[in-house]
Amino acid sequence: MNEKDPKLFLARQFEAHRPHLKAVAYRMLGSLAEAEDAVQETWFKLSRSDVSEVENLGGWLTTVTGRVCLDLLRSRATRHEEPLHDQDGQLVRLPDPVISGADRIDPEQEVLLADSVGIALMVVLQTLAPAERLAFVLHDMFHVPFDDIAGVIDRTPAATRQLASRARRRVQGQAPAPDSDLAARRRVVDAFLAAARGGDFDALVAVLDPDIVARSDGGALRPGALRRGAAEVASQAIMFARFAEAALPALVNGTPGVVAVADGRAMSVMAFTIRGGRVTALDILTDPERLADIDLSALTG
Repeated sequence: MNEKDPKLFLARQFEAHRPHLKAVAYRMLGSLAEAEDAVQETWFKLSRSDVSEVENLGGWLTTVTGRVCLDLLRSRATRHEEPLHDQDGQLVRLPDPVISGADRIDPEQEVLLADSVGIALMVVLQTLAPAERLAFVLHDMFHVPFDDIAGVIDRTPAATRQLASRARRRVQGQAPAPDSDLAARRRVVDAFLAAARGGDFDALVAVLDPDIVARSDGGALRPGALRRGAAEVASQAIMFARFAEAALPALVNGTPGVVAVADGRAMSVMAFTIRGGRVTALDILTDPERLADIDLSALTG
């Protein structure tokens, strides 16, 4: 590393932190493209700043990325681009999924998906107010001190702590930790697919938690939907069968899921949250615009 060229030295330091910063931005924004934009904006800010006196460059970059994301979230609200909701006001906009092969997470995605940031957790994060989301993400997920976060959101450390605590209760209540056994979760997904392919209503109900929440997001041109309860969700067996027939096993945000593929293109992504051996949340992305961005090479070889 050539420290005689300060700009080159700084650029290389930034690149070393890039995966971590993208992980921060992804949790904040739920969009992979916007996360990339936020990281690039952080680089612009770094390149225009004098950081010679900064002792912890990683911490400085993390808080700058957080501030950039906070501005983006507030801008969304101003432009009325908050996540889509159904007729009952329930959130049905899903975050961008991170797709890996069925057997292991790509090494480049390991930092992005640390802390088991499943789709269900990402959905809950999107329901938080921007300042709450920032306080929770930076402190609980990336261990940034409240004193540092307080300056970003213009609150006292005590008020920042309260924001994070309120967000934590919401997350723990709505997205409790899933089962840890990956192979057992895959068996549950396989049982769901077998029941869907066979149109077996009773078998579907048996693999679903009684209080399951199923969300589908078709994008701007297709209405989203939210259904609750095993019987209500199982009643969609015909739709599930269409996806199940074309399903390829995958890891969706690090947990067993499926990607339905036809003619070399993704038709849908199904993400499963499993607790106690049953599906507690089912998130289905059918938005053609976002599906077109998914790299299927890890699934198709």
